[in-house]
Amino acid sequence: MTLDDVFTTFKRPLNDKDKKLITQAWEMAEEAHRGQKRRSGDDYIQHCLATAKILASIGAEPKTVAAGLLHDVPEDTEVTLAQIEKKFGPEITLLVDGITKLSKIRLRGSKEEYFLENLRKMFLAMAADIRVVLIKLADRLHNMRTLEYNPPDKQKRIARETLEIFVPIANRLGIGEIKDELDDLTFKYLEPENYKKIYEHGAKQYKEKELYIEKAITEIKSTLKKEGISVNDIHGRVKRLHSFFRKLQRKDMDENRIYDLIAIRIIVPSVADCYETLGIIHKTYRPMVGRIKDYISLPKPNGYQSLHTTIFGPQGRIIEVQIRTQKMHDESEFGIAAHWMYAENEQRRWRDYFWPGKKKEVKKLDEKKIAWIRQLQQWQKEIGRDDDEFLEGLKIDFFKNHIFAFTPKGDIVDLPEDATPIDFAYSIHSEVGNGTTGAKADGKMVPLDYKINNGQVIEILTTKDKKTPNRDWLKFTRTSNAKSHIRRTLRKDDQI
Repeated sequence: MTLDDVFTTFKRPLNDKDKKLITQAWEMAEEAHRGQKRRSGDDYIQHCLATAKILASIGAEPKTVAAGLLHDVPEDTEVTLAQIEKKFGPEITLLVDGITKLSKIRLRGSKEEYFLENLRKMFLAMAADIRVVLIKLADRLHNMRTLEYNPPDKQKRIARETLEIFVPIANRLGIGEIKDELDDLTFKYLEPENYKKIYEHGAKQYKEKELYIEKAITEIKSTLKKEGISVNDIHGRVKRLHSFFRKLQRKDMDENRIYDLIAIRIIVPSVADCYETLGIIHKTYRPMVGRIKDYISLPKPNGYQSLHTTIFGPQGRIIEVQIRTQKMHDESEFGIAAHWMYAENEQRRWRDYFWPGKKKEVKKLDEKKIAWIRQLQQWQKEIGRDDDEFLEGLKIDFFKNHIFAFTPKGDIVDLPEDATPIDFAYSIHSEVGNGTTGAKADGKMVPLDYKINNGQVIEILTTKDKKTPNRDWLKFTRTSNAKSHIRRTLRKDDQI
C-alpha cells in the first residue's frame, strides 16, 4: 500500500495544503517506524497507511487522517509528542496523545474490571475529541484484519474486546461499514466452528444469491425508470455471516424464517422520492404484512434513517428493500464521520460540540448523533463515584437496543428496551418522576413496572403532593437516569 492509495480513497477532493499535511505525517511516520516489522512480516508503516486509508474511506478530514498515520509513533518509536507538536501543532498532537493513552489498556484483574476500564478510557477520549475514537476504530479494524498472525490466546482476547467494546461503539456512532466487518471478524475467532459451518453453508449459496440480486436489481431499476423515478444508485447484498448466525439462533436454526437474507438498497435524490419509490415497489410487488418500517420519520437512536419493507420480489422470492437518500446512505455507512462530507462551507471544530461556551450553530442531525455522549458525560459526573453502578447502568443504557415512545403531545422519548413508565417519567423531568402515581400506555392504565413497547404513547399521572419516589422502583427501573434521580432523592430524605 502507498500514500497514493490513501489519497484516492478520500470522499472529496483534497487541496494542496491537505496533501502536504498528510504527506508530512507519512514522512515522519515512515522514518520513525523504519526497520520495524509487523507479525505478518510487513513493514510497520503498512499498518499506519491502512489505518489512514480506513479513515479516508469513512469520510474523515485530513487532520484526522494525518493523526492516523502518526498514531503509533510516540508509543513505538523514539519520536516524542513534543516533536509532533512542533511540526504539526496542538490539534493533531491532541489526537495522537489520545490514541497513545487508549493503546496502554491491558487486561488485568477480572473481566468486569477490564471491561470497565476500557469503557471509561474510551469515553474520556470521546469527551475530549470524538476523532480519537474514529482513529482507534480504524486502528482496531486493521488489527482485526491481520489477527491471524497472532498466537491463539491473543486472538481470542483481542476478538472478545472488539466484540464487547468496539462493535457497540461503532454501532452507536452509526458507522455500519466498520461495525459489520468487525462483527464478522470477531465471529471467526470466537466461534470458529460455527463460523466455518455458516461460511461453508453461505459459500454454496452466495454465488446463486448474487446472481439473483443482479436480476432483481435490473427489474426494479426498469420499473422505477418507467414510473419516472430518478435513481442515484441501486445495489444489493447478502446478509453478513455473524448477523445471519445470530438470526438463525433466534429462529430455531430455520433459515426459512429469516426474511432479510437478501437486501436491495435504493438511493434516490430526496425524501419525497423515498416515499414515492416505496409506493411503486408495493404496487409492483406484494409486501409482507408487518415488515414495513419508517426510520425516516422515526430515526434509530444512532441517527440511522431509511424506509424498510420486505416484499415477494421477482420469482416470488423474499427480499428486504431499503430506500434512502444519498446523505442518509453516507451517514448509515460512515456514521458521525460523514459530517465532513456535508460541512464543506462550515469551519467547525469537533471540540466545539463538547464545550457549551462556544456559540457556533450546530445542525440538528449532528446534535442528535452526539446527544448520547453528552448524556453519558453528565451521568458519569453524577454517579462516577460508584463503579458497579456505572458499569451496570452503562450495559443497559449504552449497549442495549433502544425503543422510541411518545408523550401525549407527540414528543419522542428514546429509551432502552424493557424500560418502564418510571424510566419514561424521569426522562421528561425529575419532578415528573418523583411525583408519578400511575401511567397509561395507548390510553390504557398499566402498572409502573410495565415494559414499554416501541411506538407507544405513554401518559404519566402525577400529583403535586407527592415529592418522594418509592424505593421499590429501583427493582424494575432500567435507565441510569431514573436510578440516579431516585437514589439521590432518597438520600436527601435519609431513606437510603
